[in-house]
Amino acid sequence: MIEEGKPLFLQIAEQIEDSILDGSLEEESQAPSTNELAGFYRINPATAAKGVAMLTDKGVLYKRRGIGMFVAAGAKDLLLGERRAAFADRYIDPLLAEARTLGLGAEDLAALLRERAAQPAQPDLTEGKTTA
Repeated sequence: MIEEGKPLFLQIAEQIEDSILDGSLEEESQAPSTNELAGFYRINPATAAKGVAMLTDKGVLYKRRGIGMFVAAGAKDLLLGERRAAFADRYIDPLLAEARTLGLGAEDLAALLRERAAQPAQPDLTEGKTTA
C-alpha cells in the first residue's frame, strides 16, 4: 500500500482523501487518529501527523478538542473540485493540445470518447489493471 519514492505523509493524506471520496469516511465522522494511522502503516506518528495537518490546513479535517479529528462538512465537494482540476491539468489539457495538432475539434474528441467508452474493458498487463 505504501509507494516507494513518494513522501509517506502525502500518501497518508491521499488515503484519507480517497476514503472521503469513496464514502467510507463520511463528512462529520471521526477520522483515524495519528497513532492509529502510524500503527496501521507502521510509520512514525510524526509522519502521520504531518499528513493529517496537511488535510487540516486544506479544510478537509478539523479538530474537536479532546475528542479527535473529524471530516469537515463540504470536504467531499472540496476534494472533488481539486481532483477535477488536477485531472484537467494532467489529462485534458495535453489531450486538447494533441487534438489541435491533429486538427481534431471538440466534436471529434467527443466521438472518440464515446467510441472508446463503448468498448469492453481490456486488461492492462503492464500494471495488473483494467483499461477501457
